[in-house]
Amino acid sequence: MIEDAQEIFNYLPISFRNQAEQEYIGFLWDAFVTNYEAQKYSFAFLAYHMLFMSFVYFEIWQIKTNNLCDFEKAMVGFNKEMENVLLKASTPFTLWQVNESSVFRFLKLIGMNNTDIGVCTKIVKERNDIAHSNGNIFYKNQFDIDTKIEEIMQCVEKIQSHSANSINAYYDIFLRENSDPEKRQYMSDRDQILEILVYGNYLSSKDLAILKKFDVTKLHKEKDYENIKNLTKALIEMYTKEYEGGGETEEEEEE
Repeated sequence: MIEDAQEIFNYLPISFRNQAEQEYIGFLWDAFVTNYEAQKYSFAFLAYHMLFMSFVYFEIWQIKTNNLCDFEKAMVGFNKEMENVLLKASTPFTLWQVNESSVFRFLKLIGMNNTDIGVCTKIVKERNDIAHSNGNIFYKNQFDIDTKIEEIMQCVEKIQSHSANSINAYYDIFLRENSDPEKRQYMSDRDQILEILVYGNYLSSKDLAILKKFDVTKLHKEKDYENIKNLTKALIEMYTKEYEGGGETEEEEEE
């Protein structure tokens, strides 16, 4: 059902720095809904698969942003031109230039094993079959497309579960490195969180749910501990909804 398919938005960024990126995600969702309701299930699958790959790109972007050294090592086998493209990328969507089956190798950096990655790449191969003029109509009924959406969401949940440790790790670093208002981009805690943490990492509702549970007391020996606590408090206040599979930001509530 469309309601179940909409769950993917809890794993996609809550907001975007670039309006074009926001419009693109909205376009894909509209294309999915239109084709699903028209019973054009093969085309609905194509649109939903692109939402799935967008999620994958956002996850890999987080790796690149916060663990560049390992990201560079994972590019073994890529030619120099592709390495330069990825290292200089200003948007996660640059990853479309990498073969979709190959791009999943970056998820090994968050602990995904070959079996789990194989399940994800199987979805890519199925998409490839549908996207060619081979005389076949795939997913002729609602049960078939709903089953594929469920499989995609299982992959999404698996990837998200593996990213939890890295999300906590870079939040730890963010708090340490951004505790002093005099030495960061924005004086305001809220602005620093929104621009550098949320926008910079394309955080989702699921990501924020993890960060809200972060144990700040383990940083009690830091000299700017009070400022660190203020940052964590600001994040919780900005995203006041309890994320039971998702939620709205303060900004969204006001609109």
